[in-house]
Amino acid sequence: MTSNKGTAVITGASTGIGAIYADRLARRGYDLIVVARSRDKLDALAARITSETGRSVEVVAADLGDRADLARVETILRNDASITLLVNNAGIGSTAPLLEANADKMEEMITLNVTALTRLTYAVTPGLVTRGGGTIVNIASIVAIGPEVLNGVYGGSKAFVLALSQSLHHELADKGIRVQAVLPGATATDFWDLAGISIAHLPGEIVMRATDMVDAALAGLDQGELVTIPALPDAADWNAYEAARQVLLPNLSHAQPAPRYAA
Repeated sequence: MTSNKGTAVITGASTGIGAIYADRLARRGYDLIVVARSRDKLDALAARITSETGRSVEVVAADLGDRADLARVETILRNDASITLLVNNAGIGSTAPLLEANADKMEEMITLNVTALTRLTYAVTPGLVTRGGGTIVNIASIVAIGPEVLNGVYGGSKAFVLALSQSLHHELADKGIRVQAVLPGATATDFWDLAGISIAHLPGEIVMRATDMVDAALAGLDQGELVTIPALPDAADWNAYEAARQVLLPNLSHAQPAPRYAA
């Protein structure tokens, strides 16, 4: 058994990206708390991981879109001093054009992708700071910087995740807290069926295997990246994008309008 690195909490852990994170982190020496709606799937995952790695796996069946269930998970994050890592992976998407999308479904997406992620982050962070270190991994999406690609509310929710991650890094880096935002492109999971389109309709050359995505994201974490885009061939492209944003920042607020807006 590898050395104990504390406990990793993974949301949306029953299948796909979350389940792969659970497997990889257990093999890296973390005990786990896995969170998802399906207890049966979580129990099967926990049994397999414990059998293969010897790590402890606690199962928490919870719907993070339900306020009472969310509060239960928040309590765990606040009170379990063994927690050293949170993977905010739970989320839903949509491929429907904005004007054709159901507003109630959009609200449900915001509740899970934005509200639940925010509350879980707020629940775990004070304890990590008190204990002098820890890691928060937020699973965003390439639509965070390309909102035209899919449904606009989905893009907006993932842009929030990216912005929150950047702000957390700014505030917490000197307190020993690592923050990483992961921006996957199209990934071979059941996300697409749930979002309203079959993955079979996507060009094969843009779809990454979920195992490859998670392994790349963990490599990015190891390399100290704040933002990891597993499919991006040249990191210099992201660095240029971020450098352009930094150039803008000092000039976004002035006492007078820019001269081009003069009457």
